[in-house]
Amino acid sequence: MTARQPAATSGLVVVDKPAGLTSHDVVGRFRRLAGTRRVGHAGTLDPMATGVLVLGVERATRLLGHLALRDKSYAATVRLGRATVTDDASGEPVGGSSAAGVTEEAVRAGLAALTGEIDQVPSAVSAVKVDGRRSYARVRAGEQVTLAPRRVTVSRLELRAARRPAPDLLDLDVEVDCSTGTYVRALARDLGAALGVGGHLTALRRTRVGPFDAGRARTLDELAALADPVTVPLDEAVGAAFPRRDVDAEGAAALRHGRPLPPVGLPGAYGVFGPDGHVLALVEERDGAARPVVVLRPADPPVRPVPASAPRPGPG
Repeated sequence: MTARQPAATSGLVVVDKPAGLTSHDVVGRFRRLAGTRRVGHAGTLDPMATGVLVLGVERATRLLGHLALRDKSYAATVRLGRATVTDDASGEPVGGSSAAGVTEEAVRAGLAALTGEIDQVPSAVSAVKVDGRRSYARVRAGEQVTLAPRRVTVSRLELRAARRPAPDLLDLDVEVDCSTGTYVRALARDLGAALGVGGHLTALRRTRVGPFDAGRARTLDELAALADPVTVPLDEAVGAAFPRRDVDAEGAAALRHGRPLPPVGLPGAYGVFGPDGHVLALVEERDGAARPVVVLRPADPPVRPVPASAPRPGPG
């Protein structure tokens, strides 16, 4: 990819993240190809993982903390018969026993037990903070870390295929629909523990985040070839990720100046669009009014007249 300096537009970008890059690496590369520093990401992916990573560009970076990306989908491969310190293929083996006797019936029962609302202990090498430091940093420093369980929802955990790469190992291809905060590698770990043989994740691909799925994702090379690499413009991004409310010119003027609107009973953050169809702001209803939390198109500042006595630029 070659660096360039286009005039960056505001919006979201659905990247198909390659393996081996951190989410921060992807942000850095996109900053160079889009020619702007104002890029952020929503929903971190591990370096091993591939698939859907949502970036915000320019004004859309202000959406990232409010995006309703609570539901996610993954395709993953779980290896039974071996546990690792990281619960995935990047870590050192820490035990396990032969999965030669594990049946498909037992696997399906184990997956069913991990479906629904569950209390999940995050992986010790996750980004969860412990006394101000990331858990993974403490583990890498040789510390023993025990994290508290968290309530998550696994709405679907489905076996798609099974095969034996070696007599004592069993690989499972699974599909997962889950809430944000769910660790798929922890599901692999817990399945292996429940079956008494150990387990870890060998492949992970995120196929959907909220309304954005893999069908909309583009590789970094594909994005670099576009005249405008921002593939989901600001208006479309807000319309896809938030409930919508339309207002007339009077309401638009009030909102662009940061004033509240009458409530309409919508829960959570939602997008307000003006009569021209462009998004104006995100608002939340509280204290009897719809109050702006992010103004995306503020009113233009007033033009101050030049005093008559002020010197005027000469020719040339």
